Amino acid sequence: MSPETLLVAGYAGFLLVAAVVLEWLSAHTHRRALRYRTAGFTYHEQHDHWECPEGQHLWPHEFDHERRLVRYRAKAHICNGCPAKEACTDSDRGREIVRPLDPWPHSEAGRFHRGLSLMLVALALFVIVVGLARNHASADAGLQFVLLVLALAIGRWLWRDFRAHPAGFPAPTPGAGLHITATGANGRAEPSRWASQNRSGGEPR
Repeated sequence: MSPETLLVAGYAGFLLVAAVVLEWLSAHTHRRALRYRTAGFTYHEQHDHWECPEGQHLWPHEFDHERRLVRYRAKAHICNGCPAKEACTDSDRGREIVRPLDPWPHSEAGRFHRGLSLMLVALALFVIVVGLARNHASADAGLQFVLLVLALAIGRWLWRDFRAHPAGFPAPTPGAGLHITATGANGRAEPSRWASQNRSGGEPR
């Protein structure tokens, strides 16, 4: 096996490892930040609401079409009279939690880091292809072919979520019967199609 092939394999392998590590670090940082913002709160997926440490519920309050976020908020009068308010929130409108609708990478920062990882994979593929073009011996070609398959697999994994990042807005899951404000890309409030708004009479639960 030629020294050039070993150099190509080492450099390509380094680029692939760097791409995977960068992806893991960015996703890990996001998950840790989300856990920090919701520490002590429990999310109930069935009814789509959060429960605070004092047993109060935060229901969906606003959907942001542009940022693909849903904001949950507790009732202001309950939060303002809560003994734990000072340690929980300084807002007089109730404690708010923001949750992304889409899987990682859902934010602009996430897509930026995913793009960097894809660039590293693309560079690794370029190095491997050049190495294959210059070294045709069976041992050299075999090692580089293995790296090529690995690079394509990593690239496909990273590109799949990056390309499939949704642009539309999914229908929300019916929850607690609140009147939801949907914020469009133009920043204006749009009528929500929340199923509970079609109910006749009654106050929000």
